[in-house]
Amino acid sequence: MKILSIDTSSKICGVAVLEGTSLIKEVSQDNGLTHSETLMPIIKEILDSINMSLNDINLIVCDKGPGSFTGIRIGVATAKAFSDSLNIGEIGISSLEALAYNVKTTGVICSLIDAKNDNVYAGVFENIDRDYISRRNFSCENISDLLDEFKDSEYSVTFVGDGAVNYKEKIISVLGKNCNFVENNDLSSFNLGLAGLAHFKKEDFCDVIPLYLRKPQAERMLENKKPIIY
Repeated sequence: MKILSIDTSSKICGVAVLEGTSLIKEVSQDNGLTHSETLMPIIKEILDSINMSLNDINLIVCDKGPGSFTGIRIGVATAKAFSDSLNIGEIGISSLEALAYNVKTTGVICSLIDAKNDNVYAGVFENIDRDYISRRNFSCENISDLLDEFKDSEYSVTFVGDGAVNYKEKIISVLGKNCNFVENNDLSSFNLGLAGLAHFKKEDFCDVIPLYLRKPQAERMLENKKPIIY
């Protein structure tokens, strides 16, 4: 099975082509341009370089968030356009699940994406023989509230993602020896594709619908704006 994996949820625009669980080619760019400018050229570049076309693709996997609101919409719209026009299957995978695939050791994994102001997007998974099982609903919450759930646990938790990097000292101060960290904390379109393939094999066809765990910044700012009293 040939898989086209698209990740536009962060400042990096990533595309990968897989043959089953094997990576054929992966391209990631952060050139200062918007994803609307870079995504299609990257897809064309990667397919041309491996002498393939979209007609050779059997499954499209797209990162549905959380992450950049604009970036996610671009990736989702592109995946749906390809799927609808070429009758290719599609699966949406969370950024949090894709990050969990950075952790190869068995056990409990907490994926964290920095949501600023001491808040994080969080997902908890358990890696059992390379089967990444979700153990908690995805959330956007204060890092201290999240760590309170782990501080009395008897098991060790491996943290991954830019939230794990940015709040590492706080995590260690709360959990002590009951926490581990990995070197690779970046989103990978290859790992995204692996997660999509795992769902496909389970016939768990997750919809390609943006996953928003909180409202866009502009909307939050508008709600928090104090009314003018005359």
